[in-house]
Amino acid sequence: MSADTPRLSATFNRLAWSNLAAQSAEQIALAAAPIVAVLVLGVGEGQTGLLQTALTLPFILFAIPAGLLADRVSRRWVMAGSEALRAAALAAILLLLWFGAMTLPLLALLGFVAVCGTVAYSVAAPALVPSLVTSQQLPAANARIELARTVAFASGPALGGVLVGWVGAAPAFGFAAALSAIAVVLLAGIYEPARQPAPRRHPMQDIKEGAAFVMHHALLRPVFITQFIFNTASFLLLAVFVPYAVRHLGLSATGVGTTLAMYGVGMVVGALFATRVMKRLAFGTVIGLGPVTGLVASLVMALTTWIATPLLAGLGFFLLGVGPILWVISTTTLRQSVTPPSLLGRVSAINIMSYGARPLGSALGAVVGGLYGAEACLYLAAAIFAAQALVILMSPAVSLRRQPDMVGEPARC
Repeated sequence: MSADTPRLSATFNRLAWSNLAAQSAEQIALAAAPIVAVLVLGVGEGQTGLLQTALTLPFILFAIPAGLLADRVSRRWVMAGSEALRAAALAAILLLLWFGAMTLPLLALLGFVAVCGTVAYSVAAPALVPSLVTSQQLPAANARIELARTVAFASGPALGGVLVGWVGAAPAFGFAAALSAIAVVLLAGIYEPARQPAPRRHPMQDIKEGAAFVMHHALLRPVFITQFIFNTASFLLLAVFVPYAVRHLGLSATGVGTTLAMYGVGMVVGALFATRVMKRLAFGTVIGLGPVTGLVASLVMALTTWIATPLLAGLGFFLLGVGPILWVISTTTLRQSVTPPSLLGRVSAINIMSYGARPLGSALGAVVGGLYGAEACLYLAAAIFAAQALVILMSPAVSLRRQPDMVGEPARC
């Protein structure tokens, strides 16, 4: 094990533990919010849809400003401040529930504020990692960060539901707030090397600089395009799977939940073995594995229209988790290696903007599913997954034999 996983510094380990606490707090709160809306506030489907919209908007609205901030000030303090903001918002939800003063608008507003903290943390963390580890340790460090995220992703929703069911809504949010507070304490103890002060320019200049760097870079541009298409296809598939599984595969609620859980299992397995895989395969091969595995997963899912067994659906979701986690770890390492340190926050933010394809995929599922049925959505998803695999396989990224050397700051005139 020690030969496959380099020993990482105590400073980085504090970051990894803070990431586990922060991601767990996020997932518990995201799971508890709609449960509270339905069981405590008695709202219907349309209003819970509006609540979910409020909880996803910050990724579109604040990713770029968060990246700009992460390139101008201490990234450690951006992360600590964002976690403190989330802890305060979750504590406010706790108090309002305790005193019976919670309303849907207040829940949506405080949830929106909490997710703003999530966005800032998610943007700053990949930008901070390269200053805490060596270039050779980047794959192992990113694998550990992703392992924490996948464990939280896989267990957080279930834990949130259990907490609400066992101890009530208010204590569930209190537990999430405590996890965010723990993340703040861990982040406060991290030593972040000093960076050169960023030149004072108009924010739009800085934003354009980050976007131009990604869109003109021969390696990063196809990665961004691939990720945008992947998010469209995966959320198209997710949008129709539950009714399809019940109607076509004959699954119960428990069966649907078990099948979907294979996605989280795949993510955890992929994160656990990522360092070993990246040591044994060419760097570009690992980058190509994620999109190709996503395509295979979509074909397995489409096969269920001919062979209606939940085993195939479970295998599809497992592949959809295991391959793309290798993609996340390898492409994060690629971005950190080829991006000047002063641009890392903005480049990380632009990467998160690819999540904007998720509502596009869900809307596509609603339209195509409504007109032609869920089966047509599965075939369309496979075609879109094929497109994203083609984009990355035609790019120079898959030809990389090894991880690129980390770049420094460009010379300024």
